[in-house]
Amino acid sequence: MRDRQLRARDMLRGDLEGDELERYVEEKVVTTTFEKLLNWGRANSCFPLTFGLACCAIEAPIALVGSPRYDLARFGAEALRASPRQADLIILSGRVSIKMAPVVRRLYDQMLEPKWAISMGACSSSGGMFANYAVVQGADKFMPIDLHIPGCPPRPEAVLYGFNKLQHKIMGNPDQGWRQRYDASGSEEWARGGPRSEPSPEAAAAYEEARGLIRA
Repeated sequence: MRDRQLRARDMLRGDLEGDELERYVEEKVVTTTFEKLLNWGRANSCFPLTFGLACCAIEAPIALVGSPRYDLARFGAEALRASPRQADLIILSGRVSIKMAPVVRRLYDQMLEPKWAISMGACSSSGGMFANYAVVQGADKFMPIDLHIPGCPPRPEAVLYGFNKLQHKIMGNPDQGWRQRYDASGSEEWARGGPRSEPSPEAAAAYEEARGLIRA
């Protein structure tokens, strides 16, 4: 500690020269781009929308916002906003009915860019146990979803893990999916043309186009 103070004093006096000056600058100066700095600030200052749909909406504030053990304030996301025009993150917590889907989409459209959406729980991600005509079988059918968190309800650790994944995505460094990690590209059902073993020409062309985007 004392050595750092002496070097800082020498720096202010102008006594550091040559290799000592270069080493001091390398230790004290951080260079980055404005875009990376901006995304870092966005990732650590999310404003979630105070919005809930069903039972997961009860789990989320108890487990994450009001709990001392699992606290979103550590990640700068404790400032909930009651207006979509002041929020940049919407968490779909619960099943989405057919009648509620247009309302959710309107709230999402009223949020300012950049904005993100998390599908929390099995019901909002895939319909869950409600496989009927009244519930949307997955929120990604009517609005873009950045992250799906499975579970009924998801554990607080899973929600925090998912939020950290979203932070990585906001900062421009998204974690790879399991197909990228294990080089399993081509195992998608749509790429194989559905249940058939041979893909259709349209599916094969779409697959090659998607692979080209991934390589780029």
